[in-house]
Amino acid sequence: MAETLLFLLLILSFFIIAYIIIFFTTIVLHLPPSPPTIHLIGHLHLLTPSLYKSFHSISIKHGPLPHLRLGPSRSLLLVSCASSSASIFKTNDLSFSSRPAFTFADKLPYGTSGFITAPYGPYWRFMKKLCMTELLSGRQLERSMSIRRDEIERSVKRVLENAGVATAVDLGAELMKFTNNVTCRMAMSTRCSEKCEDAEKIRKLVKESFELAAKLCFGDVLGPFKELTFWIYGKRAMDVSKKYDELLEKVLKKHEDKRSSSHRNGDDNERDIMDIPLDDSYQSLLFGSIHCRHRDFSRSYAMGNGSAEAMQWAMAELLNHPEAFHKVRNEIESVTQNVRLVEESDIPNLPYLQAVVKETLRLYPPGPVTTRECNQDCKINGFDIPAKTAVAINLYAIMRDPEIWEDPNEFHPERFLKEKDDQSSDYDYQNDDKRMEFNFVPFGAGRRGCPGTALAF
Repeated sequence: MAETLLFLLLILSFFIIAYIIIFFTTIVLHLPPSPPTIHLIGHLHLLTPSLYKSFHSISIKHGPLPHLRLGPSRSLLLVSCASSSASIFKTNDLSFSSRPAFTFADKLPYGTSGFITAPYGPYWRFMKKLCMTELLSGRQLERSMSIRRDEIERSVKRVLENAGVATAVDLGAELMKFTNNVTCRMAMSTRCSEKCEDAEKIRKLVKESFELAAKLCFGDVLGPFKELTFWIYGKRAMDVSKKYDELLEKVLKKHEDKRSSSHRNGDDNERDIMDIPLDDSYQSLLFGSIHCRHRDFSRSYAMGNGSAEAMQWAMAELLNHPEAFHKVRNEIESVTQNVRLVEESDIPNLPYLQAVVKETLRLYPPGPVTTRECNQDCKINGFDIPAKTAVAINLYAIMRDPEIWEDPNEFHPERFLKEKDDQSSDYDYQNDDKRMEFNFVPFGAGRRGCPGTALAF
């Protein structure tokens, strides 16, 4: 009897201590403000399929740093102003150097092994170094320059052929074909929009994998019912992973054969991204397999699609703004003299074209929202941010902030230019990283920013 009473007293003491700890922790922590919630669903009723626009609406009504609750157990810090994003991208960059992992990442093959999804640590740092020294090195980009030039010529030729017979051109489809072919040829030396069965399969798998990822991530907001989404979609996700493995193993085998042939013939100039994991110096660090990189390979296709969409927006804005269109055309004609196509080496001499690109990316960023996770307790704008807090940085809202940008919803490339002197109408491209202080972040920033940002400009 005495032992039972003692046991009950211990349990009661445990709950009292736990309650006291939770109570005082809640009082001590100075958390960001939170909009009114609905029981169980939290703030899910404030979200729409256009997530970045719904985030923008929330920040307009409830301030630039609201704390949201998604479902019964998932919390999210929403960042929608440049000063707060600077705290994450710069001041507390190391504290926000990881991305939030969705619930079922550990149940899927290579769920946290890719460069995009890997937690911050030695493996991620190695992959970042590999990306910067191999994939985006000056030597590799110079090798692939002929690929980009060839695809530009092919694309222009197709458009001219259609114009010659007065046939309408689906500009979106043409740009998608162009970017996919460039990506595919740089990645595995084959074109993906012609008669390429493997590449077409990969394109379909990319689409399916992103659709499944969105459905699986929804399980994070279901609390105790989160296992339901994996029970429904888990098998499909596993099947997609296996299909990736089969296709990429096939491509890898072709590259091994091609690599052996090149070595025998003394020719090692034809090198692409898929050759890198075949190097002896990298195989042990990459676990001797390309399997774990299929998610990043799908991301490369997604980025190619993002580039196509950005070009479509740029063309649409130029057509809707004839004055800007004529400025771009006159600038290009002054450089090429209408006797050749624009080359990559011409870009420094095309400041207004660069301004058009940057203004397009400001209005229509490829990834409107980027995510982080706080890996240690820190402060932002005086608020306490506990460890393991998921963060969504709304790049769309930051680059349309009326307190920073004049007429933020208007297409005005001149905002990125300055006159050289009072007597000249020539423009000089500004160093926006120094001038804007994280006001212009179409590809994110900090350790987790896009490693190809410099190349994009």
